[in-house]
Order: sequence, then structure tokens, then C-alpha cells
Amino acid sequence: MMTGQHSANLYAAYAANFPAPERLLLSTPAGASYSYADAERQSAQVANYLVSLGLSPGDRVTVQVEKSAQNLWLFLGVVRAGLVYHPLNSAYTDDELRFFFADARPALVVCEAARATAIGAICADLGIAQPVVLERDGSGDLMPAVLGCSVHFNTACSNADDIAALVYSSGTTGQPKGIMLSHGNLASNATVLCNLWGFRQDDCLLHMLPIFHVHGLFVALGCVLMSGASMRWHSRFDVRDAVQDMPGCTVMMGVPTYYTRLLSVPEFDAHLCRNMRLFISGSAPLLPETFERFKAVTGQAILERYGMTETGMNISNPLHGERKAGSVGLPLPGVEVRISGVQGESLGPGEVGDIEVRGPNVFVGYWNLPEKTAADFTPDGFFRTGDKGVVDADGYVSIVGRSKDMIITGGLNVYPREVELLIDGIDGVLESAVVGLPDADFGEKVVAVVVPDSNAHCSAMPDEDAIVDAVRAQAAAFKVPKQVFFAEELPRNTMGKVRKDLLRHTLSDR
Repeated sequence: MMTGQHSANLYAAYAANFPAPERLLLSTPAGASYSYADAERQSAQVANYLVSLGLSPGDRVTVQVEKSAQNLWLFLGVVRAGLVYHPLNSAYTDDELRFFFADARPALVVCEAARATAIGAICADLGIAQPVVLERDGSGDLMPAVLGCSVHFNTACSNADDIAALVYSSGTTGQPKGIMLSHGNLASNATVLCNLWGFRQDDCLLHMLPIFHVHGLFVALGCVLMSGASMRWHSRFDVRDAVQDMPGCTVMMGVPTYYTRLLSVPEFDAHLCRNMRLFISGSAPLLPETFERFKAVTGQAILERYGMTETGMNISNPLHGERKAGSVGLPLPGVEVRISGVQGESLGPGEVGDIEVRGPNVFVGYWNLPEKTAADFTPDGFFRTGDKGVVDADGYVSIVGRSKDMIITGGLNVYPREVELLIDGIDGVLESAVVGLPDADFGEKVVAVVVPDSNAHCSAMPDEDAIVDAVRAQAAAFKVPKQVFFAEELPRNTMGKVRKDLLRHTLSDR
């Protein structure tokens, strides 16, 4: 029950659509299964536990753990208590975590036992409470404390603009930004997507995405919880597991890498997909070749859509109607999308410009960065996505580039400047440029171009392996360059800015 009749709390929006309590919510390959009653009960216990610690609405709960059912209860309980869920990629290093903790100032940190000592030291340095442990199998000190709490909790009465989640996304300067997503943002987007993609109670989603990311946490889970559907719940994507479970599922969400890997398996065919009604792709560009090959093999067209951390989903190919290869589709109901020129003027079909969006899905702002928030919105309230796009005569949008030069590899964001700063700090390196190149498996791969310091002693000049090892020691694995090239200089324009478009063109021929 809610305290107040008009709460905009995200959990309340989910719960209003829950089916009968005994209905299945998720099952795992290990044989575990959980009902909607379990979600209601265990999220209440989590919420009671958090409140017993003295946490108040608006406090951040930082979570760096592997995917598990218990992690799902933690997310639901945090939101239900009116707190702010702050998920972190489990691959982040200690140096990266130090920044996130210092900026978010969490009231509670949840991590795995293997990271507890290192994270505890960071927390001690920053004056943050020591972390509690949640393991992938549900063990650790968190769940025993949670399970001792009451199974009844009055869901917090939240306003639509209250923050439900804080998700970090680095900028091109390498400085991470906290993106404040409200209860209203997340609930409205999930409602639209659930209806647009035709989710219903008899659907079963093959959920193989991580849940530290908007795609798996808010898009996938939102559609399931808003429709009362069920999930086949995997800790990560494995092509053999996907093939085994697909006959019992009806919907799959994934990044392009998932689909290219499925196409590499001989038994993946139309018969295997006979019960599947929808394949959805996002978080990275889907190559037209992948789209066409998938359709030829399965008889089904992948539904590609476009979104970002700051907005959730903005654009989608239709459930019923033409899905165009190379296009992300049409604006979602209630979301305004426009293509703007350099002077802010609206451009017509066929003209390439800046993609700007406005709607209830668009985030509240950047955490502690009011100037950045103001700069990224137009005077009439449109968010400047930083992506370049074009609209065809039918209103379908295609993404043609990213003005912010962000790389999306395997569905994860890599910001070139962050990697460049690490490479530039290596002895023997004068400067570097990091770009993304097309990759059939990952969508894009991270590639570095390094200019050696001619004044350095020959023995100090690093080779490709040394550069890769140096980056790997300081950053998550998905940020590590797949290839390193060496050049005498980087191409620049008259203003001295590196011409990354020229680099991409040159490297694509190698």
C-alpha cells in the first residue's frame, strides 16, 4: 500500500500492473524461480532494512555487484523507499570507483566480497560508511539482515520529479557526469515502450543484459514489470544458453553483438525462433548487413530503436509496419524529435543535423552540474543529444554520427578522451587519439593512434602491448584498445583540433 493516493513512485507504477501474486516473474538456468509475490515481499524487506539504517528519501545507494535476483530486489527496494539507486559496472577499477563515490556521496555501498577490502579503503578515505556484501548467489551480509525485516512496507510517496536513479556517463572531456533520472522519467518511458512493443502477461523475456546499464535495468525490466510478464534470467549473455532457452521465450532484447553471435551458430534458424514474436536491438548501431542476414535466417526483422542514458528510449521502429535497415525508426508517442542546423533552425527530410529531443522521458539534469545541464538544453526545452541524424520522407530517423565522438562497443559506452588521458600519461607517448571503428561482433571497436615522443630515449618508447597493458591496469576491459597504431602526427584542422573523421577513414582501409 502507498502512503498517499497520488504517488509517482516508480515501484508503485510497476506494482499497479503486477499480475496475480503467484505468477512467475523470473526463472534461472540453475532451477530457481521467483514469483511476483517474492518481488513484493523481498523489496519490502529491503526497503525496511534501508530505512532501519537511517537512510532518507534522496540518499544514494551505490551498487557494484554481479547480476542476481537479489540484486533485482535491492533495486526495487531502493526505489520503493524513495532512495536513489546508483548502479556501477562491475568492471570499474578502484581509481574509477573513487571518483564515483566522491561525487555521488552514497549513504550506502553494496559490493561483492572480493572487492570489499579495496572499496572499504576508499570509503574510509572519503568518510563513507563501510560497504555491505552481496554475492551473486545471494550470500554475504546484506541478505541475512534484509530477511530479518518485515515483509510489509508502505511505498514512499514520491513526486514525478524526485530522483529514482543516478547513472554516470562520461563526457568527451573524460569527466564523468551523474545523470539524474526521475520516477516520472522511468515510469513514463516504460509505459510507452510496454504498449508500443505489445508486451503482455504471457510474454517471456530472454533477459541476458547487465542491469547496471539503462538497457537491461530500465528498458527490459520496465517492460516486464509494467506488463506482468516473466523473464528467463541469465547472469550474462552466452550464445549456447540463448539457443537453449529461446524456444521457451517470446521476446529478446540485446545489443548487436548478441545477434551476430547467434547468427554464427548453425542451429539458430527459423524453427528455433518459432515462439519468438520480437527481437529488439539497441545500445549500439546495428549494421544493415546484420539486419538483412538475420531476416534471411529467421524470417524475422530485428526491431532497432534509439535511446541514451539521459533520455531512455526516444525512437523505435514499429511493432507493426516497416522496420528499415539502418534506421532507428519513428519518434515514440509523447516524445518530440527534431533535426537542427548549426544556427538552431529546424531541418527538413534528407538534411543532416543535430538530434534534439523533448518529452517526459528526458532526464532532470546532471548531478551537481547546473551549468552543464543548462548548456545541454535549448531555450525551448529540447535536449541536445550530441548525435547527428537525418529523417527520411517517411519520418524514419537514421543516426549518421556522434558529435561527441562516443564509442559504443558491445553496448557499453567508451569516451575517447578518458582513454586518451591514460595513454598520454605513458612514458614515451607524446599524444594520442582514440576512435571507434566498425566491428561485426561488437558494433564498434576501440582503436588508438599514438604519436611517440621523439625526444624520448628509444628504450622508453612503448610498443602496442605495453600501451594495451597500461590502459588495462587503469580502466575497465571494454575501454582497452583492440588495436594500436603509430603515427608521426595527428591530422588537425585550422583550429588545431584533431580530425577524427580523417583518422577513422584512414584506419578503416587498413
